[in-house]
Amino acid sequence: MKTNQLKSKMLSLLALIVLLLCGKTYAQEKTKDQPNFLVIVADDMGFSDVGAFGGEINTPNIDKLAQEGTRYTNYYVAPTCSPTRSMLLTGIDNHLVGLGNMYEYPAPNQINEKGYEGFLSKEVPTIAEILKDNGYHTYMTGKWHLGKNKEHLPSACGFERSFSMLSGSGSYFSMNGPDEDATPNHFVEDDQYLSKLPKNYYATTTFTDKIISYIDENKHDGKPFFAYLAHQAPHDPLMVPNKWLRKYKGVFDNGWDVLRDERLERMVEMGILSEKTEMGERLWYIPGFDELKVLAQVTTARKMEIYAAVLDYMDMEIGRLMEYLEKNNLKDNTYIVFFSDNGPDVNDKASTYKKYPGTAAANWMAKTYTHGFQNWGRAESFTAYGPSWAQVSSAPFYGFKYTTYEGGIRSPLIVVSPNQDNQGVINTEAILHVKDIAPTFLELAGVSSNNYQTNIAIQGKSWASMLDGKTMSPRSENDYLGTELFSARSIRKGDWKIVNVPEPIGNGEWQLFNVKQDPGERFDLAAKNPSKLQELKLDWDEYQKENNVIIPNRTNFDGMEDKLPPRPPVYDPDFGRGSEIPVETKSNN
Repeated sequence: MKTNQLKSKMLSLLALIVLLLCGKTYAQEKTKDQPNFLVIVADDMGFSDVGAFGGEINTPNIDKLAQEGTRYTNYYVAPTCSPTRSMLLTGIDNHLVGLGNMYEYPAPNQINEKGYEGFLSKEVPTIAEILKDNGYHTYMTGKWHLGKNKEHLPSACGFERSFSMLSGSGSYFSMNGPDEDATPNHFVEDDQYLSKLPKNYYATTTFTDKIISYIDENKHDGKPFFAYLAHQAPHDPLMVPNKWLRKYKGVFDNGWDVLRDERLERMVEMGILSEKTEMGERLWYIPGFDELKVLAQVTTARKMEIYAAVLDYMDMEIGRLMEYLEKNNLKDNTYIVFFSDNGPDVNDKASTYKKYPGTAAANWMAKTYTHGFQNWGRAESFTAYGPSWAQVSSAPFYGFKYTTYEGGIRSPLIVVSPNQDNQGVINTEAILHVKDIAPTFLELAGVSSNNYQTNIAIQGKSWASMLDGKTMSPRSENDYLGTELFSARSIRKGDWKIVNVPEPIGNGEWQLFNVKQDPGERFDLAAKNPSKLQELKLDWDEYQKENNVIIPNRTNFDGMEDKLPPRPPVYDPDFGRGSEIPVETKSNN
């Protein structure tokens, strides 16, 4: 009897062991062919800053990714950071997921309106939540900017491990934040708010250290990962370790006019842009570089030197991450996506505050950060490169962060596929959007979002067929992309685009451009092609209605016209501060 009982127990134990082993084998078989995903986002980086897109800044690691993968030249994001990040994680328009406007800048008529809360909505799942529920490890490090309360942290939005700066910007070396309300700045690791930062903290290095450590913790368990590395670089205040301060000494001494032309020439040689491309208008309130006195040239070029060093350092850390993946045999099964969250920033907060001495904001800036030429780029300095160099970063486009001109919303995109079938290819045909990343990853992972009952479906279009070489673009000529922020609006449809940006950066009216022929948006064709203008305006009406777009009754453009010199009304090639070309003067359509 005891022998039979013992045999029975032994058989039961054996069956349990077999079941457990089968279960483990099943899990491995289920996940072993699923790819890893790595998204790397730069902050406020321009279209042509990296070498692979025509820049003179040293970015060998990003350039290597471009040679291993494909460069896409028609990729769109939002005009600022948090709206872009909301769409990256959900695949849904920012007006529907809580970031219809930035948390910091709601208009009076947007406050308390659904979709304008300023933090990521909990009504829709993030790509991290969906992938985590389907066997993926999920990691996030870097700038979050999608909510600071417990229920809006990365840990509450699907990320298994995370180390994040919750604010939009701040010091690269300390907890000094972007304003008085965010100093000390807000950081979390997983679900714990931090009162101090890791030893030897430097944002770019620490964010990379953390993402590597998270991946390394589980690298042997057979499960795939989704990793999101959201760099703070090269957002201001620009800071680098001391030994990097002079790396770019003299590189930008020829000035912004020469450098913009040189970048365009390289982009044409690479095949990124057509040889017919004309440079977008220089900002009319920026003088020609040669008009400055020598001392002014040297000091202003110093700011671009620091910007370049910050970006170069980020590239170095991206190289360190790639080296880790290669050494651990993780890169071969990983899709890698690199882009910038929006165009370059023209603001120089420290200089602006000097105009308002005695105010609380100016006093905070003076006591929190160091200033003066001798401190530029050093830890706890507040350095920004301003509009003169931002227009170099956005070359050949017009516009910048906050606008819906190409300079504000067209981002360089690099995608590396595991099979690397399209190494070194430059795709100038596909029209892509940041909303597309979530559905792309889900399809590549073989995961459906249908199990998540929400009132809002994913809007982005998967790139899976395009990445496999079966199609050139996920969109047809009849598909359009809509954008709005701060009352700056646009619709891109095929080769055409309409733009409406408030004065003085725009004219406050709908403009029409053929952006395939005229990416610099120099030639407004609205008067010559009223039927196309009307077609895209109807698309705008549809976009606005479907996405709950509430045009703000107060914007960041308000008051700007009074602070800038008047914009010249007619074209004059000899006008010293740039010019505007009327429709009837010239057309390349």
